Amino acid sequence: MQASRIASRVTAATAVAGTAVLALSAPAFAHVSVQPEGAAARGGYAVVDFKVPNERDNASTTKVEVTFPTDHPLASVMPEPIAGWNVKVTKSKLAKPLTMHGEKIDEAVSQVTWTAADGKGIQPGYFQKFPLSLGALPDNTDQLVFKTLQTYSDKEVVRWIEVPQAGQDEPENPAPVLQLSAATDGHGGSANAKDTSDKTGTAAAATDSGAHDTDTTARVLGIIGIVVGAAGVAYGVFAGRRRTA
Repeated sequence: MQASRIASRVTAATAVAGTAVLALSAPAFAHVSVQPEGAAARGGYAVVDFKVPNERDNASTTKVEVTFPTDHPLASVMPEPIAGWNVKVTKSKLAKPLTMHGEKIDEAVSQVTWTAADGKGIQPGYFQKFPLSLGALPDNTDQLVFKTLQTYSDKEVVRWIEVPQAGQDEPENPAPVLQLSAATDGHGGSANAKDTSDKTGTAAAATDSGAHDTDTTARVLGIIGIVVGAAGVAYGVFAGRRRTA
C-alpha cells in the first residue's frame, strides 16, 4: 500500500514537471513582421526581410501580399529571387510626383505579391523570409507601415492590417512596421542597398545567432530546474516514508 502511494506521488510530481516542460517548449504566438538587414536610415536605401510564419497545423501559406504606404511612396523596390516562389511588383501613378537624384518620379510601388510556384508554400511549423531592396526611404517619418495579406492553401486569408498605436496593447493582427533610424551620412543613408546589406549582414546574423543561443540556454536551464525539482519532491516523499517507518 505504502509503495503504491509513493509511486502515485512520484508519478504526479513527474507529470507536473512534464507539463511545465511542454509549456516552456510551446511556440510563442507569431505574426508577419519586417526587419532590416542592418540599418534602415531615413533618406537612404536598405534591404529588409518580411518574415512570414505559418500559424496553421493543416494548411500551408501559398500567397503573401504586401501593400506599400501611399503617404510615403517608395520609387525603388527590388525583390530577391526565392526558389519555389513567383513574385510580382505592382506600380501605381503618384498623385504628387517625387524628385530623386534630380529626376522626376511619377510612379511608385504600391504592392508586392509572392505566390507559391509549386503550390507547397510555407508548410506548418515553418516560416519564410521575403527580402526586398527599398529606397530611397523617406526622411520625414520614423516608420513605414506595410499592411499584409496572408493566404493559406484552404483559402483562409489573414489580414495583418491593424496599425499598432503607441501606449496601447498590440492589436490581434498587427501590420508589419519598419522602424527608420536617423540618417547616417550627408545623403541620408547608404549609397545603395547592396552595400548596406554587405556591410551589416554579418553583424545582423551574429545578433540573431546570439539571441537564439540565449533563448536556447534559458530553455535548457528552465527544463533542468524543473527536472531537479521533481527529483527533489520524489526524494522527499521517499525520505519521509522511511522516517515514519
